[in-house]
Amino acid sequence: MRLPGTYPAQGDTRLLAETLRRRDLATGRRVLDVGTGGGALALAAAKAGAAAVTAVDLSLRSVMTARLNSRLNRAPITVRQGDLFAPVRGERFGLVLANPPYVPAASDELPRHRQGRCWDAGRDGRAVLDRICADVGDVLAEDGVLLLTHSALADERLTVERLKQAGLEASVVQRALEPFGPVMRKRADMLAARGLVEPGQQHEELVVIEARRPALVEVDVRRPAGAEAAAGAERAA
Repeated sequence: MRLPGTYPAQGDTRLLAETLRRRDLATGRRVLDVGTGGGALALAAAKAGAAAVTAVDLSLRSVMTARLNSRLNRAPITVRQGDLFAPVRGERFGLVLANPPYVPAASDELPRHRQGRCWDAGRDGRAVLDRICADVGDVLAEDGVLLLTHSALADERLTVERLKQAGLEASVVQRALEPFGPVMRKRADMLAARGLVEPGQQHEELVVIEARRPALVEVDVRRPAGAEAAAGAERAA
């Protein structure tokens, strides 16, 4: 179910949902779907065995759509309105899902009350991506995982680097070619002029990036055999 003005689930949504299922990351975890749109990923997490699911979107229409879809699918999803992680400040999640706007636009001015807010992400496509990379650590549990999808046009290497700068281990875990949708077709000439795509190109590469906190290394601080005896001998001397 999709109200007018909300983001329709497309190839990037399906790719992230498939990666979620394949890697079995939702089972038993508290899940946050940030920028939920119509709630497709939140529903996928609920169906994959999440212990609890919270979905967030800035758009009131998206919030209404996600709530409607959760009820239609009888899925216990909490939907909140707000900007990225602001509605869940102070909470921690075992899995964070994000399919944010990432399409390079003509300017850095982000639309607020138009459907373009679902995909426009500034000239480099990173206006929302960089905010997620910088702040996701504040809502990740100690063993929490981020699954983030975007077009390779927005530079997945930079996303991995920004996540590492935020103290997370990150890597690309899935790739897929997707035909240009209506927005990309309209912008193909602009993107070609910037050198982001080849003239006549009709497909883009989508990536899924996984990030998590570095594993803690246990250090054995016990003294080696004979250390106590040696210490006693030194004290006696």
